[in-house]
Amino acid sequence: MEEPGFRVLLTESGDRKTEVIRAIRAVTGLSLWNSKLLLDCAPAAVTEPNWLEAAQDAAGVLEAAGAHAAVVCDWCDRTVTRGVGSLDPAPCNGPWPPESCRASCPPSND
Repeated sequence: MEEPGFRVLLTESGDRKTEVIRAIRAVTGLSLWNSKLLLDCAPAAVTEPNWLEAAQDAAGVLEAAGAHAAVVCDWCDRTVTRGVGSLDPAPCNGPWPPESCRASCPPSND
């Protein structure tokens, strides 16, 4: 079964817009102009669906620059809480079994 992708959603630009534009450029590879346009359109998807770990890393880069970012499951459109433990206790709304959704069941670290 195919795993879901996770995209990064820029929810708010924050106060340090110059640093956030640089972070968007680092995460996406967009030009300065397109990064600024993306920032001005917040809330906006910053990345295409990707692995959970890559999406969490990208969200971390944006948050370190002062932006507010969320990781969203591509299967069920739920926001994934970053950190340790269960990512989201609610059942998956997608057509896949809940035990397959990474938003419901985090990967084991073993």
